[in-house]
Amino acid sequence: MMEQELATEVLSDADQKMQTAVSVLGSDLQTMRTSRASPSLVERLPVDYYGSPVPLQQLAGISVPEPRLIAIQPWDRTTHDAIETAIQQSDLGLTPSNDGNIIRIVLPPLTEERRRDLVRAVQRRVEDGRVAIRNVRRQALADLRELQRERLMTEDDLRWSENRLQELTDRSVEQAGLLGEDKVKELLEE
Repeated sequence: MMEQELATEVLSDADQKMQTAVSVLGSDLQTMRTSRASPSLVERLPVDYYGSPVPLQQLAGISVPEPRLIAIQPWDRTTHDAIETAIQQSDLGLTPSNDGNIIRIVLPPLTEERRRDLVRAVQRRVEDGRVAIRNVRRQALADLRELQRERLMTEDDLRWSENRLQELTDRSVEQAGLLGEDKVKELLEE
């Protein structure tokens, strides 16, 4: 019974790490610009606030009043310039306009060339996520084989655990792929 508990612990740990990799990929893809405005595009932008990088969401309210407009309402008027600078220096390619109260960002339609670049970037990030998932599998497999070498697990239990680990890996890789497909669809729609 003890060997089953050890295998279950290794599998549970691997599953948790794989789900974390999928979650990180999802968060990463949300920050990629599409033709639709979304607060997640800018909320984690680091803003220089009195010498410290602070996420924009901690300095301002962010809303999307129109499909192609992001409105940023700073809570402290002294942060307007720092927020504008952070947006201009980001890799989003956006130009903010400031009326003294609200900073507005109008998202221009994406060009076909920019869409293709973004699709390639999505595919790279999805592949990085898959690599992270496979690295978790490789480490878990090494842990399981070590348990078997130390005679803490039978060969049958090892085979069962390996199959279960492959199922977890396949599920996580599929989830990563679906996240990527959804983002590509979002990028390609007008």
